[in-house]
This record gives sequence, C-alpha cells and structure tokens, in this order.
Amino acid sequence: MAPPLPPPPPSSASLSSLSSSPITSTSLSRTETLSLLSLTAACVAVLANTFQGDGEPLIASLALSGVAFSATFALIRWLGPTFMAAGLKGVDMSKHNKRELPECMGAICAVVYLLVVIVFIPFPFYKDIVAATSGGGNRDVVLEVEHVQQGRFLHRFPHSKLASYLSAIISLQSIAILGIGDDLFDIRWRHKFFIPAFASIPLLVVYFVDFGVTSIVVPIPLQPYLGELFHLGALYYVYMAGVAIFSPNSINILAGINGIEVSQSVVIALLLALNDSLYLLAPPYPHPATDSHLFSLYFLLPFLGVSLALLWYNWYPARVFVGDTYCYFAGMVFVVVSILGHFSKTLILLLVPQMANFVYSAPQLFGLVPCPRHRLPRFNARTGLLEPSVTPWPATRQPRPPVAWALKLLGRLHLLAVLLDDAGNFVETSNFTILNLWLVWRGPMREDRLAKEITAMQMAVGLFGLFVRHRLALFIFDSDNWGIVIE
Repeated sequence: MAPPLPPPPPSSASLSSLSSSPITSTSLSRTETLSLLSLTAACVAVLANTFQGDGEPLIASLALSGVAFSATFALIRWLGPTFMAAGLKGVDMSKHNKRELPECMGAICAVVYLLVVIVFIPFPFYKDIVAATSGGGNRDVVLEVEHVQQGRFLHRFPHSKLASYLSAIISLQSIAILGIGDDLFDIRWRHKFFIPAFASIPLLVVYFVDFGVTSIVVPIPLQPYLGELFHLGALYYVYMAGVAIFSPNSINILAGINGIEVSQSVVIALLLALNDSLYLLAPPYPHPATDSHLFSLYFLLPFLGVSLALLWYNWYPARVFVGDTYCYFAGMVFVVVSILGHFSKTLILLLVPQMANFVYSAPQLFGLVPCPRHRLPRFNARTGLLEPSVTPWPATRQPRPPVAWALKLLGRLHLLAVLLDDAGNFVETSNFTILNLWLVWRGPMREDRLAKEITAMQMAVGLFGLFVRHRLALFIFDSDNWGIVIE
C-alpha cells in the first residue's frame, strides 16, 4: 500500500487570507508583552532620570515617544475587536478574501498622542518652574520684597511658549474631533473641507501675538522692483490657513492601499525632524532658531512613536484601517510644527507629492470627469496584482469636446490610460490619482511593492526639497536662516 501523500502546500490566496486576517484576539503574545514592558520600563527610568538635571526635555520627549509606541501597539490589539463590534469596520478590497477589518484606528493614535504631549508639558518648562517657584533651586538667593509677587517670579516664566504649546494641543484636539466625526458619519467633502482652517485659529492667534511677521524675503532678481522684504499683511494668515486646509486633506487624498497613509506621514515627519536637527547640530550653536526647532521635535517624536505602532498593523497585509482620523490628525501635526516653528515653506517642499496628487486629481475632484466613490487601484483576483482603476464612459455620456481633447492628450503623454472603441468614442479612462498613474507607468504590481515605491518616491522628493531649501535657494536668495551665506 502506497504511503499517504503529504497535504498540498497552502496556496498564495490562503496565505494572504491568514496573514491579513483581522485582529480577533485581544491578548498580546508573551514576547510582545515582555518587549513592550521592557521598553516602557526603560522609558520611565529615563524620564525619572531627567529630573536629576535640568529636565532635559528632548530626552524626555524621546522617552515619552517610546511609551506612546507601547501604548498604541497594545491598545490597537486590545480595542480592535471592540471597534468592529461598534460598527467601525471596513472591507479590504485588494485581497482575494475580502474580510472586514477594524476601522478608525487613527483615533487611538490621536488620543494616545494627545495624552503624551499633555504629560510632557512640565518638561520643557522645568527650569522655568524651578526658577519661578519661591525657594525652588534658589534658596541662597536673597530677594528684595518688591521683586516677589505672591511667592513667584511671574515675569520670568515664558508664558508665550506655554501659550504656543497649549494652542497646538487645542488645534490637534479639534482636528481629531473632525476625523472621528468623519469616520462615524462619513461627512461630505464640501462640509468638512474648510474645517481645518477653523482648527488652526488658535495657532494663528498665537502667531499674531507672539511673532507677527507677515513679510517674505524677495528673490535677488526681483529686489530692485519689490525691495528686500515684501509685506503680505493679512494675506500671510490666509496663506497659513490654506496650508492648514491642504495638509490634512492631502494626506487623506493620497490613500487607498495598505500602509500608504501612515508611511507617507512617517517619511514627512522624519524629514521635518532631519530639518530640525540641522539647526540643532550645525554651528553656530545655539542657533537663533533653536527654540523653534526644539518645539517642532517635541511634537514630532511622539507622533513618530504612535505612527510606527500603527504602521505595524496597517502595513501589507493590513490587519487594521487607519480611518480619516489619522489622515487629518497627521496633517495637522505638520501644520502645528511648521507654523509655530516658523518654517511653513519647508513643509510645502515636503508636500510636493501630495500637491502633485491634488493637481492631478483636480479633474475628478471638481467634476470635469466623473468621480467614483472609491478611486483606489483595482485588484485583479486572477493575477493577485493591482491595476489602474477606471471610470467607464457609456456611449450616452461622452465627455465634452474640450475634455475629450485633454483626455486624449494625457493619454498620448502617458499620463492617463485611455481606451477608445473603433469609432473613437471613450470606453474608459484610468482614475486621476498618483497611485493609478504609477501603475500606468510601471504596470501591474503587488500592493506592498506599490506602497514601497510610493514611499521611496516621497522620501526622494523630500530629501531633494531639503536640498533645494538649504542649498539651491542660495542662488536666488542672499542667505539661508540655517546660517549658510553666499560669499
């Protein structure tokens, strides 16, 4: 009798199903538990040690970022099934077995982040609190009565810095509420588009009171006509409000595949942190902008902590979805650090891929071309690859002549996939997103490979943007505030 045949190996479809299964267990493995406890214990020890010196806020922020990572990682695992039971779930359309996954996990990130930055408040002001407290660290100092106001040196405390910090928290809380409301009620674009501008009002008020600079440096070729500085006045606040509107919405538009929302946000945050480090590490030290860039790092490091934990679950094959909450929240973090850190133009350079995606999407966003509910790439179940999703053109609904001419031109330029019938009528065109355009250029590919290539493109464009900001800009400006001056 022949020996029994071994069971066949699992197919790629079944492997995909197992690896992309949603979170059904709320328990962490023993290895995960020990790792998270070790990380948390180490971070708490570092936090306690910072009080032996001057508070060391940057070290404290880094330690709290580790705590934020541990808390987010554990809470996503614990609360995933709870979110699904509450109806916060979605279907992963780009898999063989379209299973439901927990949605709105960005809300967990936002809540953990906000709690961490609130706990962090005493650290950047530790030295000032000690100096302003009667006797605290100043027991050998003899003070005249007229210099004491109810036991505090109130005039020494940096209230403007505290106001900036608190205004940032208010703006982030406001945008988190918008994101959660969008995930719960699926708010229409025309109703939510301008809400980030209202969330940015605390930032703009503090900017007006504390800084108030509304002039821009004029490029050297234009200085004979406009002078060295050009004052925009109220238009500068309109510009900053526009940045506040664009940044959260741009992260939300460039979405549709596993991990892309979080990975692009992590890359932007890393590039902003790199830009901050240039001012902290390069001479002269301390740089005049040191405080502004330290402020930026205080908000970026905890954001990286919660985002990396979310990316662990959201990367291909995703076990959770981030929801609109994370997109709005991430975009507003970038707005907060760029406005209060006084480098909003640098943020614009890092958002070039998002700007290109918005411009490319404009024909559908503004109704020139029909816009389906979902424009994510189409999953080919036979090949297991992603292909450009398309908008069908029925024979009874052909584009108007100017639009038809533009669509054919884009097709000839390989900026759009266009399918025509024998009579020259449109049958279908690919949807206007960078993800679909990338598939038009590169051909069908796996979802994780598409996410990796888009993320690599984001990093490359961002690094070039920093190069433009600190090197190439010197060809049209006298100097860079990093301290590089043309001889």
